[in-house]
Amino acid sequence: MGLTEEEVNLILDKLEEMYPSAGCELDYRTPFQLLIAVVLSAQTTDKKVNEVTELLFSDYPDLDRMLTLSEEEIQNIIKKIGLYRNKAKHIVNLCRMLKIQYEGQVPGTYDELIKLPGVGRKTANVILSNAFHVPAIAVDTHVFRVSNRIGLAGSNNVLDTEKQLMDVVPREKWTQTHHMLIWHGRRVCFARNPKCDDCKLKDLCRYSRKDNR
Repeated sequence: MGLTEEEVNLILDKLEEMYPSAGCELDYRTPFQLLIAVVLSAQTTDKKVNEVTELLFSDYPDLDRMLTLSEEEIQNIIKKIGLYRNKAKHIVNLCRMLKIQYEGQVPGTYDELIKLPGVGRKTANVILSNAFHVPAIAVDTHVFRVSNRIGLAGSNNVLDTEKQLMDVVPREKWTQTHHMLIWHGRRVCFARNPKCDDCKLKDLCRYSRKDNR
């Protein structure tokens, strides 16, 4: 049985109380920089991505400058993060595609974004919500884990989790909820040994009530 509208609102209100300043924790100044940062963030912490992009964006802050780099040169700059070879290849190819097909601009629609190398559903939703202020819920590992534990969703796959969240969360709160769930996952609701006893959601959370710890 799903949560009632009242229960959903209580959970969202409590999350807002806990994380009033929740937002994207990747460092960027432009939609292009955000795109590169999100591509780099796959299976890597935002902290590590920010360390790498601080170096990358200091000398190559925009598309034209990034296009001067070879795949090998990008690898050398980003090699501290996981999957750096594939990510360097994606960056080179998506930069060329942006230049040739999109007049050097990051497209602002989901259908166009997912055509870019290294950009999947989650990445596209992050770009849309943060760079273009289009309501979206990007389901990463934290959003997936936390939303299903709490009871906002009830699925074993990412796509259904996204759809269920979109059904129960008011559209104007999609982006905010995405960030709050990530912050909660990083600070309290860990994959292993979640801090349930210290969690302000424990009386509303199905995982906590079932004593799954």
